[in-house]
Amino acid sequence: MRDRRALALPLLLALAACSPPPAPTSEPPSASAPPDPGVAPPVVELLAPGASSPDRPQAQLIGWSERMSDELNIPRAALQAYGYAQQMMNASAPSCGLSWTVLAGIGSVESSHGRHGGARLDETGRPEPRIIGLPLDGSAGVKAIRDTDGGGLDGDPVWDRAVGPLQFIPSTWRKYEVDADGDGIADPQDLDDAALTAGRYLCAVGHDLRDGDRFWAALLDYNQSRSYGQDVLDYADHYGKTSRSLPAQG
Repeated sequence: MRDRRALALPLLLALAACSPPPAPTSEPPSASAPPDPGVAPPVVELLAPGASSPDRPQAQLIGWSERMSDELNIPRAALQAYGYAQQMMNASAPSCGLSWTVLAGIGSVESSHGRHGGARLDETGRPEPRIIGLPLDGSAGVKAIRDTDGGGLDGDPVWDRAVGPLQFIPSTWRKYEVDADGDGIADPQDLDDAALTAGRYLCAVGHDLRDGDRFWAALLDYNQSRSYGQDVLDYADHYGKTSRSLPAQG
């Protein structure tokens, strides 16, 4: 079995050694890029850029997430975040072809979809307790990144730490951050925001994730480790194929 711990100095996300997330019940088979995009989420009403909303728009995908959550072992709120991010990116960057399965693959490897270290993901897509990585202080296996946010996101005024279920480092988060659920705050601990921010990054680099070479270019820019990328790809493809095998809703 390949190591699924994502300890390989990611450029965008972890950049820190972490203990492994909960082990999957079975290891997905090796896949080739691009991964299966899975069952598309139903069309929902999307927030306009910068708009606020009293209700979480991702909750429009409750029915879609209910159909797949248990079988895929992905929390419902995480599936809703991934599916909504796909629709937002398909609207703003249709040529990118981002799928929810790619985001789910990243979420699985980075934090078991917000469940790293015994955390639990609530119905709004936030882990409790919050997920914060080790200090990026240049110790063995860890890149040195001095503080870039005054400790605002990670609580560390000396060294940066990766934050949230998708483990963004603060400087990268500030570059691509977006408030995806209309609550007025772009928060890396909120998987709604983190999923769409990751989608923006991947599309900015890869341009067309339906092309195998472009998919790998984006993923290796996201994280230079080829083994990490293969893990993400394998989970993404597994989620996509499995979603197609489930009974139709209703």
